[in-house]
Amino acid sequence: MAGAGRNEYRVDAVDVHAFEVPTDGPGGREQDGTLEWDSTTMVLVRVHAGGSTGLGYTYGDVSVASFVTSQLAPLLEGRGVLAPPALWQLMGTHIRNAGRPGVGAMARSAVDVALWDLKARLLGLPLVHLLPAPHDRVPVYGSGGFTNYPLDRLTEQLAGWADQGIPRLKLKTSREPERDPRRLTAVREAIGDEVELFTDANGALSRKEALYWARRFHEEWDVRWFEEPVGSADLEGLRLLRDRGPERLEIAAGEYAFTAQDFVNLVEPPAVDCLQADVTRCGGITGVLEIAGLAAARHLDLSAHCAPAVSAHAFCAVRRLRHLEYFHDHTRVEELLFDGTLSPVGGVLRPDPTRPGLGLDVKWADAERFRVYEAHPVGSRAREEG
Repeated sequence: MAGAGRNEYRVDAVDVHAFEVPTDGPGGREQDGTLEWDSTTMVLVRVHAGGSTGLGYTYGDVSVASFVTSQLAPLLEGRGVLAPPALWQLMGTHIRNAGRPGVGAMARSAVDVALWDLKARLLGLPLVHLLPAPHDRVPVYGSGGFTNYPLDRLTEQLAGWADQGIPRLKLKTSREPERDPRRLTAVREAIGDEVELFTDANGALSRKEALYWARRFHEEWDVRWFEEPVGSADLEGLRLLRDRGPERLEIAAGEYAFTAQDFVNLVEPPAVDCLQADVTRCGGITGVLEIAGLAAARHLDLSAHCAPAVSAHAFCAVRRLRHLEYFHDHTRVEELLFDGTLSPVGGVLRPDPTRPGLGLDVKWADAERFRVYEAHPVGSRAREEG
């Protein structure tokens, strides 16, 4: 297949699914600084061509699935699949009036990931070997520590990751700031002094509140990473924290950036010390490659936000790679729905070189009980296989 013509393989079917998985937090709910939720929804896209199937996904509302079905799946019919960036460009142009950011970006991301996975499978390669990857592994940080966790669960979760050899851990803060000192003290005692401690306010604080807590976090608990201390749209506030906060406390944002311009806004002038990108929101694999170039040109590291089963491959192609968020909700959902997920060893995720593409297979029998959407808008193969 390595000698196959560029346009020999064409899309002959697309199917779209969504699965809503309840959370396992106290009372079935989880909280961060600004949001409470009781489930996580994965939108799964499969693209079929040449006897192979590529899969991609994003996390968002079920409306993302409808967007793929109505806007993107019909556009792919009969298209050659060996140049995913060309189809990425086509999708971006097509959804101009339907809306590129938000739901549109997430839909485009899921399809782009599926196209890259499909190409790798057609060529018999793990996805990481198809990409211009200077790395073969991605460092991770454990992420969870929701604000409604009781102290025993909070410390058990973070200390458990530390015991697995993950040297950096993050908890949610700032929903009720007066509770955070006790939470941070308990966590620091549980994980010891050698593990790096990160916090994430999810935009819950005002600028001056964030500056106050930035100093306390760093001075009292040696926190090294403060994510979204103010809302990610408050670029002036992020710059204030970056410029006036403790030198060894990094300000991070970027998980809600959907377009290239969103990332430009975060780095010109710089509003963060480390840039974040979510492969399932920022345009998929193709989007990550574009953002990686921007980060390198601005001498900034890039950190992967969540979706570890995809991010482990995609971010091996990021030259200024920092790490990957090994997020409790997403690792749990991916393990429930897929065979072939990766587990950290020695604080890193290594893509499996023996499995083609992302190395993932859907566990349909397990997934069915979580289904909230299904569509087969193009072709018949998906109907036969699904």
